[in-house]
Amino acid sequence: SGARGKHFGNLARVRHVITYSLSPFEQRAIPNIFSHGLPNVMRRFSSQVLKVVPPFAVGYLIYSWGTEEFERLKRKNPADYEHDQ
Repeated sequence: SGARGKHFGNLARVRHVITYSLSPFEQRAIPNIFSHGLPNVMRRFSSQVLKVVPPFAVGYLIYSWGTEEFERLKRKNPADYEHDQ
């Protein structure tokens, strides 16, 4: 190739590597989505649900408790002002 700069796509010469590709027109876009896809989604969801839901539930309970406590503490106590004129 000489002293010329390499063109994009010829940046490296790789030998003994064979790559295969399939034309987009030969592939089916969504093969077997109902026979394989949905059962696989359900299986993966059910295997992860016990790892994901408890932390979210605990976080929500802490958040709702903190919000209620904040609203409660924000209020003035009417008993403090009973004897004011």
